[in-house]
Amino acid sequence: MLALGCSSQATAQSMSALNVPAVVRALDVDSTAQPFGATRVVTTQTTSSNVTAILTPQSNVTLDNGAVVPAQPARSVTVQLPPSIDREAAWLYKSGWPLYALVNKYSTGAPLNDEATCVATAVYFEARGESLEGQMAVADVVMNRASSGRYPASWCAVVKQPAQFSFVRNGQFPTIDTASAAWATAQGVARLAIAKATPALPSDVLWYHANYVAPNWRHNLREVEQIGAHIFYRA
Repeated sequence: MLALGCSSQATAQSMSALNVPAVVRALDVDSTAQPFGATRVVTTQTTSSNVTAILTPQSNVTLDNGAVVPAQPARSVTVQLPPSIDREAAWLYKSGWPLYALVNKYSTGAPLNDEATCVATAVYFEARGESLEGQMAVADVVMNRASSGRYPASWCAVVKQPAQFSFVRNGQFPTIDTASAAWATAQGVARLAIAKATPALPSDVLWYHANYVAPNWRHNLREVEQIGAHIFYRA
């Protein structure tokens, strides 16, 4: 938030002494806008990665000495913000970036929250030896289950549900080598899957198993596709 104020002393200072950070660009005064003093309302308009705040507060300002003076005209302030992953990654994918380049780009960044970490953990333990497409598919299944109404409603609860993911023991995850390339990749995969920036499995694909086992429950499901060592199913 950019806070503006004035006092009887401040008015004596030269405006040239102000130092506004380069990231904030105050636009020209809009002569048709309402005046402002103490801020009352802030309206925001977002375009691409820019956020424009339009200040429309009171018409008069009371100075420290008690004098009431007309306020300045309203101004708009444009702030450059980093683009969100979903918009940026989707644009990069449509522009021809291969999946490995996207995963590498988003393998670092702001720390994942608890729910996203559970998705990355499932990818790490279930599919770190698989192709990136196979790792994305495992992340999709976790998220599909949470939104299906047939499984717990959170990603962590899906992963920790008893007798579902073999790497989970008594609701606890094994230790992750957080310095490994595999963990960085799993985080990149999770970020992309959560952002839905690349093609994903259909939302009704809720099951998979490795191709070297043959569980009986598969007979009640329809096979969708095999990606690497994993075979995916829908009801």
